Amino acid sequence: MRTSVLKGLLALNWGSLNIDKIMPQVKPAYKRVLLKLSGESLLGNLSYGFDFDTAKSISQEIKEVNDLGVQIAIMIGGGNIFRGTFGTKVGMDRASADYMGLLATIMNGIALQDALEKEGVFTRHISAIEIKSVAEPFIKRRVIRHLEKGRIVIFSAGIGSPFFTTDTAAALRALEIKADVILKATKVDGVYTADPFEDKNARKFSTIKYLDVIKKGLKVMDTTAISLCKDNKLPIIVFNLNKKENIKKAVLGQKVGTKIY
Repeated sequence: MRTSVLKGLLALNWGSLNIDKIMPQVKPAYKRVLLKLSGESLLGNLSYGFDFDTAKSISQEIKEVNDLGVQIAIMIGGGNIFRGTFGTKVGMDRASADYMGLLATIMNGIALQDALEKEGVFTRHISAIEIKSVAEPFIKRRVIRHLEKGRIVIFSAGIGSPFFTTDTAAALRALEIKADVILKATKVDGVYTADPFEDKNARKFSTIKYLDVIKKGLKVMDTTAISLCKDNKLPIIVFNLNKKENIKKAVLGQKVGTKIY
């Protein structure tokens, strides 16, 4: 029996087989994406700082998406280290506090770049605040070329100015690089009528319009970021980063989280 099976396999004309029919290739729904990662997403189980095991897990998921041929840019936050609002609460000047927050995002950018490159991914770290020793300046054409070559681009320091959140920076950079979608990674699985951690009756939206997000005062992204996306018809997918392969599912167009359009 085993001999006959072996002979049958050897007799197959492998060159005539259509591999794509046997193993159809998965086609992403988006060619170029901007992934918005908060600083808190890098905390893991820590209360402060950067958890390298969490960064490794996120990097592995990002690599899987990159292997599909998807061009990926990442806007990183800094709330795990310092947030501008922390400083203003203790009496700091708002601009000074915000600059400290922007520097925190650069630290996260360096750490995330290290984690990604340990997974064998080529990356480029782009900082809106000039810091030549660790990052490149933002030059639109150069960044797009990096993406076209399959390199993952990490944006840090927001847009380099105080008073603007990294959400607004994510929307701006996504438009500049002509991304197809913003993937907003959070700790909840979408947009709800209220905070699901505080209100058990909070209802999840599968889809929601930009204007409804603003009118209902839903704290998904700040109003400036939502308005930028609305004016330029750039969709946003809000999803739970803590669920495995959610980044990949979102890129493949599968139902995950909430789509803002």
